[in-house]
Amino acid sequence: MKKSADPHFVICLNTAGYEVSLVPRKVYELLPDPVSSAHGLYRIVDESGEDYCYPASLFIPAIFPKQTEELLRSAG
Repeated sequence: MKKSADPHFVICLNTAGYEVSLVPRKVYELLPDPVSSAHGLYRIVDESGEDYCYPASLFIPAIFPKQTEELLRSAG
């Protein structure tokens, strides 16, 4: 299966300072936000159920096949 070039999901590796809002090793859907991205931030829906921006350094991109991404989106 072919993988997408741009990440649509990220995995949280570090919750430093955001322990209540983020879960280590959890996969989060990356929401499109070019302004935040330009400032090194990722916009995600956190554990509060709201979308917020977090430093991209807390995450790594998770590149999945298209079918897997569709399944992840439908599971949410």
